[in-house]
Amino acid sequence: MSTKWPEKYVIGLTGNIATGKSVVRKMLEHLGAYGIDADALSHRAIAKGAPGYQATVDAFGKWILAPDGEIDRAKLGRLVFNDAEAMARLEDIVHPLVSQAVDVMVKRASQKVIVIEAIKLLESELRNVCDAIWVVNAPEEMQVQRLVEKRGMSREEALQRIHFQSAQHQKLAAANVVIQNTGSFEQTWQNVSAAWKKINQPGDTIQIPARSSEGAFSVVRGRPRDSAAIAELVTRLSGGTKTMSPDDVMAAFGEKAFLLLQWNGQNVGIAGWQVENLVARTTEFFIDSSVPAEAGLKTLISEVERASGELQCEASLLFLPPNLAALQGTWKQLGYEPRTPQSLGVQAWSDAAVESAQPNTTLFFKQLRQDRVLRPI
Repeated sequence: MSTKWPEKYVIGLTGNIATGKSVVRKMLEHLGAYGIDADALSHRAIAKGAPGYQATVDAFGKWILAPDGEIDRAKLGRLVFNDAEAMARLEDIVHPLVSQAVDVMVKRASQKVIVIEAIKLLESELRNVCDAIWVVNAPEEMQVQRLVEKRGMSREEALQRIHFQSAQHQKLAAANVVIQNTGSFEQTWQNVSAAWKKINQPGDTIQIPARSSEGAFSVVRGRPRDSAAIAELVTRLSGGTKTMSPDDVMAAFGEKAFLLLQWNGQNVGIAGWQVENLVARTTEFFIDSSVPAEAGLKTLISEVERASGELQCEASLLFLPPNLAALQGTWKQLGYEPRTPQSLGVQAWSDAAVESAQPNTTLFFKQLRQDRVLRPI
């Protein structure tokens, strides 16, 4: 157990860019760990009004600001990824703030296993609080391909980002566990599950208890083995506006969880839900028209919020299809309101709304907690 947090077992998760660290973190969350994305916290630390904002502007100048006053991370990135001294200066500002935020989150987490994902884990003080170092590995050419396809980089830009980081072989040399992320989701899942069992944590531990607070409704968490049923449910309940295959669902498990609404044991609704940067985003939310919609959505959303609360979420974003968005009275009763991303007021929330936006849906928003990590000062 960690010497800093005696009641916790802390996994430090690292690996170079585009090796698949976040996918592995999500898998560990499925198995019952509490995940922390330290790199996302770094972005939060320099948001407008946050503790590192003014120090960053003072260090690098107002030219890094976007028209809205936020720090333009692309501009800042182009500077620091070409200048080791500038990167060190930025890290001196950001790393202490991230360490403070991680400490807060670990202490208030109910989960016993903590996963801290950080690309520079081994170069930071976070390394010293970890019980084990897990490194995610993938060949350089696969990293380049992922950066080109998923982040729109040129091949030259991708190689520059990869080579700027400390060599992957140095990370591998420090690893207690190496996860090869070169094949299918199923193969990576098997590797992660096998490593998880070795730390004496039972696999498949997260179980959302069935509840019957609204008639015969209950909610269960979907598993990779349910991929065919989940794909059929999303495709059918969306009326074909969102189609998924079992392979699509398996790939999605690297990012999100699926909560299944059941009525007398039959699947009648679904929420495709994920948490990133302390923001819950429900990007699929469908209920069969043959069941009482309001009672069903109340049951389903209560489980989304309960699970979000366990992950310390600050806000809940719902992307609702027209038939459910029309139930505005019900959503108001539940504390949600239709919003635009620009009106949310916190950069991390607005970014999440833009990143997760779904076609032909309305964004509904609810703040879940007041005591935000890295809140403005």
